[in-house]
Amino acid sequence: MRASKYYIVTTKEAPSEAELISHKLMLRAGMIKRLSSGIYTWMPLGLKIVRKVERIVREEMNAIGALEILMPAVQPAEIWQESGRWEFYGKELLRMKDRHEREFCLGPTHEEVVADTIRKDIKSYKQLPLSVYQIQTKFRDEVRPRFGVMRSREFVMKDAYSFHTDFDSLLTTYNDMYQAYCNIFNRLGLKFRPVAADTGSIGGTGSHEFQVLADCGEDVVVYSDESDYAANLELAECLPSRSARPQAQSSLTKIATPTQKTCEEVTEMLGVALSSSVKSLVFEGVDDQPVLLLIRGNDSLNEVKAGKLAQLKQPLTFASHAAISDAFNCQPGFIGPVGFNGAVIVDKEVALLADFICGANQDGYHLTGVNFGVDCAEPLVADLRNVQDGDLTPDGKGTIKLCRGIEVGHVFQLRTKYSEAMNVSYLDQNGKSQLMEMGCYGIGVTRILGACIEQNYDERGIVFPLNMAPFEVVITPANYAKSEIVRLEVDSLYTHLRAAGIDVLLDDRNERIGSLLADSELLGIPHRVVVGEKTLAEGKVEVYNRKTRETQLVELDLVVAKLKTLVEHERN
Repeated sequence: MRASKYYIVTTKEAPSEAELISHKLMLRAGMIKRLSSGIYTWMPLGLKIVRKVERIVREEMNAIGALEILMPAVQPAEIWQESGRWEFYGKELLRMKDRHEREFCLGPTHEEVVADTIRKDIKSYKQLPLSVYQIQTKFRDEVRPRFGVMRSREFVMKDAYSFHTDFDSLLTTYNDMYQAYCNIFNRLGLKFRPVAADTGSIGGTGSHEFQVLADCGEDVVVYSDESDYAANLELAECLPSRSARPQAQSSLTKIATPTQKTCEEVTEMLGVALSSSVKSLVFEGVDDQPVLLLIRGNDSLNEVKAGKLAQLKQPLTFASHAAISDAFNCQPGFIGPVGFNGAVIVDKEVALLADFICGANQDGYHLTGVNFGVDCAEPLVADLRNVQDGDLTPDGKGTIKLCRGIEVGHVFQLRTKYSEAMNVSYLDQNGKSQLMEMGCYGIGVTRILGACIEQNYDERGIVFPLNMAPFEVVITPANYAKSEIVRLEVDSLYTHLRAAGIDVLLDDRNERIGSLLADSELLGIPHRVVVGEKTLAEGKVEVYNRKTRETQLVELDLVVAKLKTLVEHERN
C-alpha cells in the first residue's frame, strides 16, 4: 500500500477528553474518530487491525469446529422477557419501539437469539453437540462511556455458543474454547492471565475471564506467588487468617465520639489498629427489613459476594438513611450489632475478632471491648470481603498477589439457565425430552486493540506486536519525490517485499523525512526500512526494529530476505 493513496491523518496532540494512553494514541494515529459519546468511526488503519484480530479469532474458532453465523443486532422484547432478562439487565439495554409500537432492543449479547434459533431446528441428540459463533457489533448503553474503545457503547465482539446433551460434553467444549482463547491471545502477542470469575448477569455455574495485564486495568487480578491459582477480585475466596477466636480480655465500654464516624477516625482517636474495628453496612433485606453486614475496618466489602446472600434483596441495595434511623435509633456512622434485633451477617475475619470496636447505636458514641456471644448474639458468617495482598491463597499454596487487568475475553458454563427458561430441548435415545446444556464464550475484538496498546507503547507512540500491526514493514524514503535514485530503489524494494508476501506500507508522501519517521513510530509498525542516497551509495539501506529500537545497515540485495526471515519468525 502506498501512503499517498491511503487515509493517514496523524496529530501531535490528542483531544483533552482522552484519558488512557491507548485512547490518546489511537486518536493521534487516526485509527478511530469520535462520533458521539462512546461511539467511534473506525478509520482504515484501525479497521485493518480489527480485521487482523478477526482473522486469528476465526482461524481458532474454526479449528475447534465452531460454525460461523450472523444474528440480528435488533432483537424483539419477547425473547428477553421469556428469559427473564428484559427488566433484570437494567438500563444498559437500549430499548426501542417500531412503528407498530412493538418493543425491541439493540443487542448487547445474543443468548436469547441463539437459544430461540437452536430450539427451532435441533430436535435430536444425534444433532448435538453443536457450537456456533459470530463476529458482530454490540451496543451497551454504558452510564459513563470512557477510555475510548476500552469502555465504549458500540463495539465489535466475537460471541460463541455451544449446545450439549450433558455436562461432560459441555466441559469438553468449554476446555476447547479455553485453549482456543489462549491460542488467540498468544498469537496476538498479549501478556494475559486466565482467571476464575463470577458469572454475573450472564448466569451459569462456572466461568473464566481472560485478563490482559496492564496498570490501567479496571479489574483486579488475584494470583498466587507459588501456584497457578488465579481469580478476579469478585470471585477470589478469602481464607480466615487464624483458626479460632481469642479469649475476650476487655469488657464493654461506651466512649464519646462526637465527630468521629468512620473506623479510621475512631481508631486514630484511640490509638489502636484499624483492624480492631468493625465497619457496619446496612442493606435492604428480602423481607424489606434492614440486614446488617459487618467487615473489619481495614477491609472492603465485596459486593458480588454480598449480592449472593439469600437474605438480601436483589439487586443489592443499601438501606436508606430513614430506614437506618428507624432500625438503629441513630444516624449512620454510629451503628453496630449491640442491641440490634435484625439479621446480622459478618465476614469470616469479623467472626474471629474479640474485644472489637463498633458503633453504639447512639449518636456520638462507639463501643470498645465488644464480643460475640457476650454483648450480642453469635452472627451468621459468610465470606464478604475483598482479598488483600499477602492473604493466604484458597489452594493453600503461597500468598495472594494483586495486579490490574483488562478483561478481553470471558467463557461461561451456562448449564440450563436459558434452555430451561426458553425450553431449548432435544429428544434423547429413549425419545424423552431433555434440556440442553449450554455454554457461551465472548471476546471483545475492538477492546483488544486498546488493551494491546496499554501493554505496548513508549514515548514515541505504539509498539505493536507483528500480528496486530497495521503493516508489518514500512519503507521510509528520504526525498522520494526529488531523488530518482531513491525512487527507483524504493519502488523496486516495495515490489519485491510484496511479492515475498510481506504486508508493506510505502510512505511516499511528499513530507519531510523527520515527519515520516515520527509517523512510523506513532503507528507502531514493527520494521522500518529507511532508504536514502547516502546509504544507497554504499549499496545498503537502514533497517530499524520498532520494539528494540536497534538499527542496522543491510546490503540492498539482502534486505528482502532478511525482512522475510524477521517477519516469518514473528508470525505465529
